[in-house]
Amino acid sequence: MVSSLVTITSGLTLLTRFVSQVFPLVDSELGGWQRYAAGLEPNELTEQALASIRSKKFHCQGGSIYSLYKGVPTSDFVRLVVALQTISDYLDNLCDRAGIADEAAFRQLHLAMTDALDPGRPQDDYYAAYPFRDDGGYLSSLVSVCRQEVSKLPAYPLVRTELIRQASLYSELQTYKHLDPKVREEKMLTWISKHLPDYPDITPWEFAAATGSTLGMFMLCAAAHNPGLTPHMVSQIAAAYFPWINGLHILLDYFIDENEDLLGGDLNFVAYYANPEQTLSRLLYFYEQAHKQTVALPEAAFARTVIDGLLAMYLSDPKTDPPAPRTVRDSLLQASGPYPRLMYRLCRLLRKKGKL
Repeated sequence: MVSSLVTITSGLTLLTRFVSQVFPLVDSELGGWQRYAAGLEPNELTEQALASIRSKKFHCQGGSIYSLYKGVPTSDFVRLVVALQTISDYLDNLCDRAGIADEAAFRQLHLAMTDALDPGRPQDDYYAAYPFRDDGGYLSSLVSVCRQEVSKLPAYPLVRTELIRQASLYSELQTYKHLDPKVREEKMLTWISKHLPDYPDITPWEFAAATGSTLGMFMLCAAAHNPGLTPHMVSQIAAAYFPWINGLHILLDYFIDENEDLLGGDLNFVAYYANPEQTLSRLLYFYEQAHKQTVALPEAAFARTVIDGLLAMYLSDPKTDPPAPRTVRDSLLQASGPYPRLMYRLCRLLRKKGKL
């Protein structure tokens, strides 16, 4: 009981700092990038840059929880998270909303993700295969900010290989998932089949979900602030986040978007489950596996708060209120325990107040 109370108290303290201290920093960083894009020549690229900032602030807020990891300089880390997540969100718009479905163009664009995390290589020409090119230096500037922040990490050499691996998998997913619906599923399954033997406990679409999260990248960068980081600790973090915490993150994201994705003809990994019962079973399985992995992690309490926070933030979204998702939501919250339910209620309150 004492242990549970300590966990709840520390988690609530973290959540309070997150909303009161980190959210304003996120607003400030995003405001800077918004002013940058708004000052450029109006065209398709600047329009998508501004649209991604307007509609995807939630992603930057969520990733910035890692700015509260032990030993991390909060302001600098928010700067890194916002820049990297903004690259991700901007490129998603370029692949999804500009009326283009070109594999070579998407692959070239997403070199920005790996370049952003690898200061030792020259920046590429990200628009080389894309029909629009003049972004006023916007994407290159985002990449440069990430590289500046990554270069400050004392233990960066220890996390570099896993960091680039996850960024590369993320980029491959984005390259395939935005292709024409007639070819994307086959292309994705061919790609996934090369990796799936290493992950026998998950389905092809759950693997794809795990590749779609940036949380593992943020955690590795946060851990690299620790000069005492060891290769074993990096391996433990990698195993916890990929596929479990990453996968939980994106499966929850797709769960709340399932109905609108089906209406819009968009790819949705949760839609591959046979029925709501299977959806509940697999979400609960990922949640339980993610929690099991935290036992071996440095700062295990922080990791548990992140996992429970994912559940609370996504399930508190009004998209889960209709009868079908509500049944899964309520069952998942009931199975997860009192702490996630408390965080869920707090997130509902924060949404009502316009904080989320």
